[in-house]
Amino acid sequence: METDPASLDPEERMNKWYALFSVGLGVLSLCAGLIPICGGPMALAGIGMGLFGVRAENPMLARIGIAISSLGFLITVLYVVLQLVNLSAGE
Repeated sequence: METDPASLDPEERMNKWYALFSVGLGVLSLCAGLIPICGGPMALAGIGMGLFGVRAENPMLARIGIAISSLGFLITVLYVVLQLVNLSAGE
């Protein structure tokens, strides 16, 4: 049974929003991972929001957001490393 959002504690309501934003930023960081200047900060923001969202009553959404954001950050770092190796091999 869903709870009425108006009846929630304001801190609990914010924690749920943080968890939701974490998932959203994680998905965006997966898409933007090939543009490191965008993907990296989005992933880090998603991880941070997820860490705040873990304090929610049901932290599963926040954990999913942290996992997706971590994957987005890993893709960004891997892409940067591959580009640097490609750049140095081209010289």
